[in-house]
Amino acid sequence: MIRLESVSKTFPGAARPAVDHLDLDVPNGTTCVLIGPSGCGKTTTMRIVNRLIEPTSGRIVVEGEDVTRADPVALRRRIGYVIQQVGLFPHMTIAQNVATVPELLGWPAARVAQRVEEMLSLVGLEPGQFLERHPRHLSGGQRQRVGVARALAADPPVLLMDEPFGAVDPIVRAGLQAELLGILRRLAKTVIFVTHDIDEAVRMGDLIAIMKDGRLVQCDAPERLLSAPRDAFVADFVGADRALKRLALITAGTVARPGPAGPGAPVVALSTSLRDVLSVLLASGADAATVTESGGSPLGAISLAMIRARAATSSQGDGAES
Repeated sequence: MIRLESVSKTFPGAARPAVDHLDLDVPNGTTCVLIGPSGCGKTTTMRIVNRLIEPTSGRIVVEGEDVTRADPVALRRRIGYVIQQVGLFPHMTIAQNVATVPELLGWPAARVAQRVEEMLSLVGLEPGQFLERHPRHLSGGQRQRVGVARALAADPPVLLMDEPFGAVDPIVRAGLQAELLGILRRLAKTVIFVTHDIDEAVRMGDLIAIMKDGRLVQCDAPERLLSAPRDAFVADFVGADRALKRLALITAGTVARPGPAGPGAPVVALSTSLRDVLSVLLASGADAATVTESGGSPLGAISLAMIRARAATSSQGDGAES
């Protein structure tokens, strides 16, 4: 668990705190996304956790330990950290980059080598093709994968991610988001993830914490945040298309009904979100799609009318809480 207790940070000469008496609990195995307008304090909050920024006051607890009293260097070696710019060492091979923290921790060479190969495979990079390459030979998406592999190499219980996909193009970004979601669910890491993109927050977060002027405005599961924004600020920030965003939280497999979709219907996997199914149907001009199981067998069909009905249900009760 990560717990921030009345944490504040005021930078010298600043008119107001960057972080102002912030309380936040992130349960074990949960991804908490910090989001808000520019300057709201989200990145400062994340960097306070591994003490890249020292808090002015308050208490930070990671796995039961008050880390404000811990050695900051030792602390950072047990917290994975992924940034937008990746930060790979250009003169090192990919293998050497991923091995950085395990070697600093004194792991035996054989264990390090095995772990490097495991991590590259985990993020979808074939070790035989990438171990001896240098970062300059990789695409932006590949470098980002290496950054994730390096952050996970020492098996840290906590992972901090600062807009990790902000520098890659939208198509690559969507693929990386999906792969990271799968990795995090398998490994059950506790994650603080900073983004400025509400769609990314809804997709990646078990919890979404919206900040404003250094304070926490609302922290809830995506479904709760979209259906019951606490005030007008939150409602405006998540957008007027909240019903559409909520479709991203519902999979085709939970809505599909038995029966054929019709000849020539597009095919979608059962894990496809209703928002993505809607895009497929609009692009193809079809009224329905065939939903298939993981092995490719037809599960049923989903239609535009079914998606519209689900969106209408989602929109009932939308609106800021009084």
